[in-house]
Amino acid sequence: MSKHGRILVAMSGGIDSSLAAVLLHEEGYEVIGMTMKTWDYASSGGTKKETGCCSLDSINDARNIAVSLGFPHYILDIRSEFGDYVIDHFTNEYLSGRTPNPCVLCNTHIKWDALLRRADRLDCEFIATGHYANLREENGRQVVSKGIDNLKDQSYVLWGVSQESLSRTKLPLGYLRKSEIREMAKERGFIELVTKSESYEICFVPDNDYRGFLKRRVPGLEKEVAGGNFVMEDGRVVGKHEGYPFYTIGQRKGLGIALGHPVFVTDIRKDTNEVVLGLDQDLYRDGMLVSKLNLQKYARIDQPLETVTKVRYKDQGTKAIISQESDDQIKVLFEQGVSAIAPGQAAVFYEGEDVIGGGWIMKSFRQE
Repeated sequence: MSKHGRILVAMSGGIDSSLAAVLLHEEGYEVIGMTMKTWDYASSGGTKKETGCCSLDSINDARNIAVSLGFPHYILDIRSEFGDYVIDHFTNEYLSGRTPNPCVLCNTHIKWDALLRRADRLDCEFIATGHYANLREENGRQVVSKGIDNLKDQSYVLWGVSQESLSRTKLPLGYLRKSEIREMAKERGFIELVTKSESYEICFVPDNDYRGFLKRRVPGLEKEVAGGNFVMEDGRVVGKHEGYPFYTIGQRKGLGIALGHPVFVTDIRKDTNEVVLGLDQDLYRDGMLVSKLNLQKYARIDQPLETVTKVRYKDQGTKAIISQESDDQIKVLFEQGVSAIAPGQAAVFYEGEDVIGGGWIMKSFRQE
């Protein structure tokens, strides 16, 4: 009988999830490893060798860790549910003129649910991942907070995990720094994990060519959307573009237009197939509306609340007042303007180190 009970650990084959499993094993849990196969890159029509968490090498790496420590390991094929939800959403968001965040969507709507269903079948009380974040219970609620390694903190991507799911989750790496994880791997003889390169690409677009992916995914898209106008903020038409789904807010490179000075995509108008261009200062917005909320630290925001709000994963965050206007909408007013807010991305609200919650950016605005 194990010291702490049985726990199902999501193992991608990388150093972080592998060490999460190792540490929980050493702590006395009865560990079961599980690697999720979310995507078969060959089916996307890409030409680059399959890498990352869904590759055969990564699956074998995860299995080798499990074998070396003597705990079971399973492969979970969730390609169907992943594709139907995450990839369809990814495609539809670009076709709607927004910029999706598939990794957050996958974490919150696919991986946690899939793991918990299998945990129940395997009689596991808890699941665990290798995210750099912390988790505690406070006032009857599960609260995610930042990991101590500021460079690796992944609390942003966990805003959408439900209270019920968090109550059964362990995050063993939140109190550790990446450098410490590497040393622990070396000490335990897992040198291959230390030297293994890390992937930061979208798993189903490993060549980082989302435009090519969309063209393969939606036959005829190029012809359907090509030839729309580039327009300046004042309405002047300055050229033709390749189609509104192939641009994102804040984009400067790859526009295929020369105006004698740098310009950026400031808005995307799907209904008229227009891509709006402007100067750097035209990217700034004073606020935004956020919907499809998931609140963690509080059940509801009853009064305007001072926060630091992040509009993308690598964003340092900006001081803002948030007000909950309905059950499913929060209005955000920034202390100072924020650049390149892209509808479709996740907004996450922080109080100190704690995640208050988050949602999806619906629109941004300038104050009159």
